[in-house]
Amino acid sequence: MKKTILYSFFCLLLASNVFAQVPSPAPAQKMPILIQGATIHIGNGQVIEKGDIRIENGKITYVGASQAVSTTDAEVIRAEGKHVYPGLILLNTSLGLVEIAAIPATVDDDETGNLNPHVRSIIAYNTDSEMIYPTRSNGILFAQVTPQGSFVKGSSSVVHLDAWNWEDAAVKTDVGIHINWISMYQRPNFFLGETAFRKNERRKEQLQQADKFMKDAFAYSQIANPNPINLRFEAMKGLFDGSKKLFIHVDNAKEIMEAVEFAQENKVKNIVVVGGTESYMITDFLKNNNVAVILNHTFNLPSYNDDDVDLPYKLPYLLHKAGVSYAIGYEENHTRARNLPFAAGVAAGYGLTKEEALMSITLNAAKILGVEKQIGSLEVGKDGSLVICEGDILDMRTSNITHALIQGRKLNLDDRHKRLYKKFKDKYENNK
Repeated sequence: MKKTILYSFFCLLLASNVFAQVPSPAPAQKMPILIQGATIHIGNGQVIEKGDIRIENGKITYVGASQAVSTTDAEVIRAEGKHVYPGLILLNTSLGLVEIAAIPATVDDDETGNLNPHVRSIIAYNTDSEMIYPTRSNGILFAQVTPQGSFVKGSSSVVHLDAWNWEDAAVKTDVGIHINWISMYQRPNFFLGETAFRKNERRKEQLQQADKFMKDAFAYSQIANPNPINLRFEAMKGLFDGSKKLFIHVDNAKEIMEAVEFAQENKVKNIVVVGGTESYMITDFLKNNNVAVILNHTFNLPSYNDDDVDLPYKLPYLLHKAGVSYAIGYEENHTRARNLPFAAGVAAGYGLTKEEALMSITLNAAKILGVEKQIGSLEVGKDGSLVICEGDILDMRTSNITHALIQGRKLNLDDRHKRLYKKFKDKYENNK
């Protein structure tokens, strides 16, 4: 009986290894890498035709026009006819925090309670999530891992998508605190038969509670050596000295203005609006107050019946034209976040140029996160984190990533989607 149990366990273990095939993180770069002859999209709006990139010890040491250089000490990647892009940055995502939404044991993106600034999403980030591999196969190499919740949700961190553990993955931890702004209206509860939005009757009370929490947090931040230490208020300190940003999740134009003024009155220095569906209505206000906007993806319907049908598609252009700092994110469903480059591609068809659309998911995003000195564009001194694509990375018809590097480390781009494609391709080809 024991032998049977052990044999069965061994077979299950073997089967799980065969089907999972989770790629190991790439080893550190050992020798220089030279990418030759590609069209290089810098990420800052510039394009170099037939250019070269050299990466040494994980950093870019040359980017520019092709030139006669020695290749004896370098691994050469011939990229004629291909395109090189900076690693794309996925903002405001639960990637690595949620595996299967219907199975609670695999969901770790939320905490109980309304005031959780001390909750750190980076601690829960799962580097072995199966969702990571198809995401980076579309050129996304970095993510802002963001907690969920009711009011004060916690802090987000920036990670790269090839690591053994969260410590290895961290690019910048605790970049900012996230809050859901208190809305004037509540969504209908369909389980109770409600179909229309209703006024939030407790809003005044909720705003007073929020204001008290912020004022208490600021007062705490002025104490040199607090005793006892309050973990919630400790997490808030960075908002008042400028080392952290406040990410306010809000869509309505009036509520955006209200939320920004609330933050400013409570001594918050750096403010970012997340969502911003109606941000195009108040561009002067956002620009004058130096507030950046992280938009949700462009694959949306208009919010109201009298909105332009193409408003979600041209919203990035409207902010760009007005001079508002912005980036495109992908808040909904981590399983579809791999479509981020195509969301930017839609914006490129509605006002933005291709390079401006690329900036919205590379350099613009890096600036909002405060990591533009490391990632976001292909410039000397920055990390050698990039992708090589056979076609246009913003066009799902031609985008095919052939190489991906993070700090000069060559990634294994295998994933479950490719394995399933091959499995059924072989099935039907062999049955012809």
